[in-house]
Amino acid sequence: MNREKSEKLFIEAEKYIPGGVNSPVRAFKSVDMPPVFVDHGKGSRIYDVDGNEYTDYICSWGPLILGHASPVYYEGIQEALEKGTTFGAPTAIEVEIAKLITEAYPSMEMVRMVSSGTEATMSALRVARGFTGRDKIIKFEGCYHGHSDGLLVKSGSGTLTFGVPTSSGVTPGTAKDTLVATYNDIESVKALFAENPGEIAAVIVEPVAGNMGVVPPDLDFMKGLRKITESEGTVLIFDEVITGFRLAYGGAQEVLGIKPDMTTLGKIIGGGMPVGAFGGRREIMEMVAPLGGVYQAGTLSGNPIAMKMGLNTLTYLRDHPEVYEGLEEKAKRLEAGFKANIEKTGVKAQMVRFKGMTCLFFTDQPIDSYAAVMTSDTRAYTQYFKSMLEAGNFLPPAQFEAIFISDAHTLQDIEKTIEDNYQALKKLK
Repeated sequence: MNREKSEKLFIEAEKYIPGGVNSPVRAFKSVDMPPVFVDHGKGSRIYDVDGNEYTDYICSWGPLILGHASPVYYEGIQEALEKGTTFGAPTAIEVEIAKLITEAYPSMEMVRMVSSGTEATMSALRVARGFTGRDKIIKFEGCYHGHSDGLLVKSGSGTLTFGVPTSSGVTPGTAKDTLVATYNDIESVKALFAENPGEIAAVIVEPVAGNMGVVPPDLDFMKGLRKITESEGTVLIFDEVITGFRLAYGGAQEVLGIKPDMTTLGKIIGGGMPVGAFGGRREIMEMVAPLGGVYQAGTLSGNPIAMKMGLNTLTYLRDHPEVYEGLEEKAKRLEAGFKANIEKTGVKAQMVRFKGMTCLFFTDQPIDSYAAVMTSDTRAYTQYFKSMLEAGNFLPPAQFEAIFISDAHTLQDIEKTIEDNYQALKKLK
């Protein structure tokens, strides 16, 4: 494939934007090539500035559950635009979508809109501290909850890709209140509670880890988190920025049957627009200004254009549960096809799936923890990624990211990708 225009754009971008990109993983550093610049997308496809066509398995990192440029997203948008794009004042549609979210997530008795997943998790932790009067939080190695200072301690996603367990610019004073446990290991959590009695405000967790690839949760581990946080008076926060409205209409908490104290949601509730939300039990959320002493604000929070796209998306998902059935069916087929190809080629790899989320790891270790994830052969992934890209499959440009399927993907798309996977794996031998 010719990507001359993408390469020229990247050279130009590097003059004005750090690393030439506005989010690190987009730089394609971990797959050792210049990034692809996208021109447009439709359905399951994206098209780059050079006119190359790809089946997209990123879906803007998850939120485009109906595919690119779905008419569902845009219904009534022109009318909304003509009314105005932002007011810095309440609008009726904010009430509509808040009601819809609280109906879908019984654990979220009240919800506050923000402009990103990072803002949602940052705010939720502040509220948890305000509610409990405690300072310390527990997160899990390899889980990513956005780029606020206190959470960039052994995080996942792009920080794993670049081998950075924490970030420059995060002060020791900020990091000291963040305790790091091992995902799927309840004993590591119990040890931190024992070492910090009466000091832990919150435990924040991806109920299905999706930022170190996909690591399915052990149900006993998740139940253990709920039990210990209840007994310790600690706020349990489910970061459902990825899983919310994607794994199921009621998210991972519906699938797992576990009710957290607080939940964070991301851009899927805006149809892919810059949106986030945090919510939880009424007594906790009443700590948020103007009701309580925990301050949180944002001029673009509840932006009417994003709210309209989100309302369109969530209403459609509520009324069409078959979307979730289709996503899982396609994910199962992809899993079966990739596993068969791994067996035929003898490549050391693991295909992991939880509901509609999947990831291919280049390791022969069972994927149940951060330590197992880190045994992956990232050089093999680089070669594999390039082969798949040349065959027209746009996969995450990093080993430690999830594959996302949309309602727009067809079984024909999946079958072609399985065949391309076989050819790519053969080249690794």
